[in-house]
Amino acid sequence: MENLKRLFENNRKLVAEVTRDDPDFFKRRAGKQEPHFLFIGCADSRVPIEMLTGVAPGEMFVHRNVANQVLAADLNLLSVLQYAVDVLDVKHVIVCGHYGCGGVKAAMSDEPAGLVDHWLAGIRELRKRHASEMEAVGAEEAQFNRLVELNILRQVYHLSRNPIIQQAWSRGRRPLLHGMVYHLDDGLLTDLVLEVDGPERVRHFFERGHLPIAG
Repeated sequence: MENLKRLFENNRKLVAEVTRDDPDFFKRRAGKQEPHFLFIGCADSRVPIEMLTGVAPGEMFVHRNVANQVLAADLNLLSVLQYAVDVLDVKHVIVCGHYGCGGVKAAMSDEPAGLVDHWLAGIRELRKRHASEMEAVGAEEAQFNRLVELNILRQVYHLSRNPIIQQAWSRGRRPLLHGMVYHLDDGLLTDLVLEVDGPERVRHFFERGHLPIAG
């Protein structure tokens, strides 16, 4: 109960601080939301999305799941994506993973992990497909980090092949797709791929081998 009580106490303190300087802060944001970003991230509690990006309430539409997956059969993700793109008209869709990801770590092994194995199947397949590249980077920690990166890139590619995104592009080159990775140890974001805005850009980054993860 102490931890739960702390949530309410922190909430009251934050609201008091914000409204002291700007009494109408929350009232202005209670109306129509007009976010610039859709953020697809990992459910890991160590990744504080709003804090690490510095956005204000209303700027970012958020979807989170284990290991920041973009799966064609995930109706939750697809519903969020369609609403963000077709209704909210977001300008950017970001896939953000993080080093030290527990889901990717579990996918490094073929040992059964329970129900989550179904969710991690694509990452395990990705690891096997890039086995030679993984071995070339060296020690296990480096391989782990590279699989985190490859997983992010794969999800950006999945987005680029999604009909919701492709139809939006056919109407005018938005949204832009981006892949980023978060460093738990220093709080910094690093870009992996930026401004994928149509089929030509997809071919440049993915299908021509610059980032060999398509398929």
